Amino acid sequence: MESFDDFKIKKQLRNALRELSFEKPTPIQAESFSPIMSGADFMGIAQTGTGKTLAYLLPILQDLNYSEQSNPRVLILAPTRELVIQIVQQIEKLTEYMSVRVAGVYGGSSNMKRQQAQVAEGLDIIVGTPRRLYDLVLTNLLRLNGIKKVVVDEVDILLDFGFKTQLNNIGEHLPRNRQNILFSATMSDNVEELIKEFMVNPVKVQLALSGTPIDTITQKAYAVPNFYTKANLVNHLLQDREIHSKVLLFVATRIQADRLVELLDFGPEMGVIHAGKEQNNRTGTIEAFVAGETRILITTDVIARGIDIEDVSTVISFDVPNYPENYIHRIGRTGRAGKEGLAILLHTPKEAENKQAIEELMNLQIESVKMPAEVEYNPQLAPEEKDKPIEHVELHEKNDLPEVGASFHEKSAKNSKTKKEKVSYEKKLKARYKKPIRKGDKIQNLKAKKRKKK
Repeated sequence: MESFDDFKIKKQLRNALRELSFEKPTPIQAESFSPIMSGADFMGIAQTGTGKTLAYLLPILQDLNYSEQSNPRVLILAPTRELVIQIVQQIEKLTEYMSVRVAGVYGGSSNMKRQQAQVAEGLDIIVGTPRRLYDLVLTNLLRLNGIKKVVVDEVDILLDFGFKTQLNNIGEHLPRNRQNILFSATMSDNVEELIKEFMVNPVKVQLALSGTPIDTITQKAYAVPNFYTKANLVNHLLQDREIHSKVLLFVATRIQADRLVELLDFGPEMGVIHAGKEQNNRTGTIEAFVAGETRILITTDVIARGIDIEDVSTVISFDVPNYPENYIHRIGRTGRAGKEGLAILLHTPKEAENKQAIEELMNLQIESVKMPAEVEYNPQLAPEEKDKPIEHVELHEKNDLPEVGASFHEKSAKNSKTKKEKVSYEKKLKARYKKPIRKGDKIQNLKAKKRKKK
C-alpha cells in the first residue's frame, strides 16, 4: 500500500489523516492494517520511530462503530504515563470527525478522582498503565467484560518494568473472546513467553531484526574515565548549537539527572524530567522541549520508550544502560520519519561489557571517537563510582547504655533477624478492595462493615 487511500478507510479517518499531513504509510503501518482488521491476534516487531502507534490505531478506529454502552470496548496498555498521554492525544486527533470517547489513566495521587469520573461517564477506548488500570478494576468502577480488542504497546519495556503480574491480573477480568494486539521494538525471551500465554495463533510481522537501529542514525562512542569528565565532554559538544539543535540526554538515575543539571552550562536551555517529578512538571517540561523553548532535555529512561518528539537532532547516552534494548529505544528518539539523527554513547571502562552487549544485539560496532583535546580531565569521582567502605555503626552512645539489667534484650522488629513476610502489591490491593462473597453483594458487605463498627 503506497498511500492511505489504499486502506479503504472511512471518510472521517481519511480527513483527519490529511489534516495531520499523513500521506504515505510506513512499512509497519502497511503490513499491520489487514491482519488487524481481520480480527486475528497480531504481533508486530518494528524499529522505534516507524509509526507503530498509528499502525494499530487505524484499523481499530476503522472497526469501531458508534455505541452508547458505558463500558469500554478497546483497552490499550502502555508502560509509562507519558506514552499514555501521547496515545490519547493521537486518538483525539484521529477522531476529530468521529464520536469516540477516550480517556487515559495513570498513576498519581492527585488524579485518581478525575480518572474515576471519566470512567463513570462511559468510554469507548481506555488507555492506561497496568497498575492504575488494575486499581480501577478492583474498585469495580471499571468493568472490562465488554472489551473486544486489547493492545499492549511497547510490550518489551512493560515487561522490563515488572508489569507481568498486573497483566495477568487484568487478563482474569477480560472476556476470552477478544483480539490481542502486541507491538514491540525488540523480541526478547520474555516477549516470546507472553505471546504463548496471551495469544492464539497470532499473525507475526517482523520488519527488522530484533535490536536493529534505524539506518538514518549515525552512532558514535567516546571512552571517558568518569562522571565528571563526561560532564565536561557534554559541555564541550553541546556548544555547537547548529549540529545539536535539539538534544535528548539520558542518564541512569534521577540523582544523576539532578546532579548533571548543576554541572552543565546551558541554564534556561535545559529541562529535566524523571520519575521523581510531579506529573504537571513532567508534562510542562516535555511541552517546552517539543515547542523549542528548551534545547536540551535531561531524563532517565522514563520517556525512552514510545514518546514521539519530532526533530530530535541528537541523543546522548550519558551512561551505558544495563539492558541493551534500552539503548535501542533511547537512540530511536532521533532519526525519525526519514530524517538524519546522531546518537552519542559515553562509556567508562566499567561499562565496557554493557557496551559490547549493545553491539552484539545490533550486530554493529559503534564508531569510537577520540576525546577532544579541549576537554579537561576531572579526577573527581561521583558517589556511585567510589568503592563503598563497610560502614561502622555505633550501636549505643555511652550515655544510652543501661546501668543495670539483663545482658540480652528483645530486638525490635526492625533489627530482628527473623524475616518479615513481604506483602506483594497485589495482596495489598486485595486487602484494600476485598471482593464480595457473591456478585452483587458489595453494597451489603459495606453495610455489614458499618454495623460492626457501630
